[in-house]
Amino acid sequence: MRHQESPEAVDTADAMDTVHALRAVTVQLALRSSEFAQRNGMHPTDVRALIALMDALRAGEPVTAGRLGGELGLNSAGTTAALDRLERAGHVRRVRDPKDRRRVLVEVTEGAVALGQEHFGPFIEAAVALLEGYDERERSAVRGFLHGVLRAASHSEHLAPPRFR
Repeated sequence: MRHQESPEAVDTADAMDTVHALRAVTVQLALRSSEFAQRNGMHPTDVRALIALMDALRAGEPVTAGRLGGELGLNSAGTTAALDRLERAGHVRRVRDPKDRRRVLVEVTEGAVALGQEHFGPFIEAAVALLEGYDERERSAVRGFLHGVLRAASHSEHLAPPRFR
């Protein structure tokens, strides 16, 4: 799907510069995430779990352990281990679903949200400030591109299998 009014050929060098910039951003975000995990005595999977839970909170969606494990690509034992670590650290709590008392939901605590805001807040503020320099059409194009890249990265058929030498 193109987000331009008049389609034009993409310059390969320009496109690769964009892809390489995206890769560099990905590496930097991974480093910041690892730094956050280390600083707070967490496993990298714990940070991914917190991000998934915060995304669900923002979207107003309840999360079960099974759903969280599926999003993280973990089996039941791995999900339980991550949730146990996060619960012991006070970052999540397990609560009964008010609509179905048989079901247990996982919620991120306010303390974990504050901890994430403390670490990632300056980056988020800088990103928002950058977006203020773009008009709505440009912001829409950026969102469309990022959502498209996310879709491509989420589907394994777009990724080559690892090569071992």
